[in-house]
Amino acid sequence: MITYKIHFIRHGKTPETEQGVYLGRTDLPLSSDGEQQLRNMAEDFCYPPAQLVYTSPLQRCRQTAQLLYPDRMVLSDESFNECDFGEFTGKSILHLKELPAYEKWIEGGFESAPPKGESGQQLLARVLRGLQSVFSRMMAERLTDVAVITHGGIIMSLLASCGFPKRKMSQWTTDFGCGFTILLTPQMWMRDRAFEIYAEIPWRGTDRKFTDDFDILDGFYYEENPF
Repeated sequence: MITYKIHFIRHGKTPETEQGVYLGRTDLPLSSDGEQQLRNMAEDFCYPPAQLVYTSPLQRCRQTAQLLYPDRMVLSDESFNECDFGEFTGKSILHLKELPAYEKWIEGGFESAPPKGESGQQLLARVLRGLQSVFSRMMAERLTDVAVITHGGIIMSLLASCGFPKRKMSQWTTDFGCGFTILLTPQMWMRDRAFEIYAEIPWRGTDRKFTDDFDILDGFYYEENPF
């Protein structure tokens, strides 16, 4: 039986990284620091192989793919685009936290959406459609390793919804240029819409399988870097 591996990787830093802004679908490039950080990580650590690379259509993801997988075919897929933060796009948590609409969104749960934006439920639905499309192509073409360069919130939502071991969404935070490998089998996916979360990315030593000693488990990192 073939085990299919999809490597979900968060894009590199943008110039707005330190500002705590809901960048959302604002299409800004990587910062020079972000580019250099990715180059350093690619030299110091090991990224998993990929026969094909999918990205969010935003240039920060496409640039990350070019730096990490320069010799691979890259396909842009709207399914893996960042959350649409609507009226909150381009605004910082510092400026939003006193607004009733922001408080309502934060407290509203999975079905709540920012004004003129996208709810967590809507986001997950399109990401699952994208994953199904990627997995179908992998099975049809017998591809065993595919990378998806996307956004932190996309990775968190998907792993919390369908991944094992089961953890809260905030416990699947991942830093820029980092991510997780998932293992899919046709039986588990078709029966349960589930997959195994297998390894952290990049590989930082001989033991490539992830353990419970994540650097960040409480979600504070992503709350301060929400894009």
